[in-house]
Amino acid sequence: MHILWKLEKAFVKDVLSEVKDDKPHYNTYSTIIRNLEDKGYVGHTAFGNTHQYFPVITKEEYRTGFMSNAIEHYFGNSYKSMVSFFAREEKISAEELREILDMIEKRK
Repeated sequence: MHILWKLEKAFVKDVLSEVKDDKPHYNTYSTIIRNLEDKGYVGHTAFGNTHQYFPVITKEEYRTGFMSNAIEHYFGNSYKSMVSFFAREEKISAEELREILDMIEKRK
């Protein structure tokens, strides 16, 4: 998705040319992009037997759905559990938590 957001429109070969490491086979990327299309994230324009793909959701829409799904399935729909997980794993500092609290309090 990141490559499609960057390019805005791309054929599979264009996506593949953007991949820097461990380039899978063309057919692998073609399958991945078709799966993204089946999920409603990507659309295409047909040019004969080839397709030019484009994102149909924004990065923000994708992020919102991804995070909602992760919080529901991995943290029991608990934001507190999510934040405490990151605190335990030392992925978030006390200072960052204070900043988050400040943002929450400013919204009220």
